[in-house]
Amino acid sequence: MAAAQPLTARYGTLHNVSMAAVSLGMIVAAIVHFIDNPANAPTLSMNDQRFVLFAMLAMAMLYYVFLGVSRTLDRRPQVIIDRDGILLGFGRNRRLAWDDIGWVRLRRLALRPQLEIGLADQAFIDANLRLSMWSFDDSLRPVRGQPTTVMVRDNGLDTAASAMLDAVRTFRPNLVKS
Repeated sequence: MAAAQPLTARYGTLHNVSMAAVSLGMIVAAIVHFIDNPANAPTLSMNDQRFVLFAMLAMAMLYYVFLGVSRTLDRRPQVIIDRDGILLGFGRNRRLAWDDIGWVRLRRLALRPQLEIGLADQAFIDANLRLSMWSFDDSLRPVRGQPTTVMVRDNGLDTAASAMLDAVRTFRPNLVKS
């Protein structure tokens, strides 16, 4: 019997370059609109509410340009599922041993399936994953009502959550929960 191959998920190039390009395009479109219609342009003053609004929106779009470019250039694996457990990157770089994982399942969130990992209480505390409900662009999220569960969003990754579940099923089929 051949040994099971580890699954590796990295940031996807197409998704993240597209995010950066669309965000930059939105900024350029706003600038071109105000150059073509100077009467509609806000005054360059913090007292003008429209200027403050557009400045804040431009900063948000610049953040997504930065995020898209930096994720495209980051070729380190963000999820590794192998015989030792699951390694979660995303700036945390924590390995979850199979003994610390109680169950794994797919859960639909809107249209996309997300991988949920239920951890033992002490393993969750020891992992110190720094999860936040308010990080909209983070691929690791807490699950409301399940304090020791981590949700891995596959948005922007080159591997779907269903493929990650299949990898878990390969290494530890007893952990897969439907």
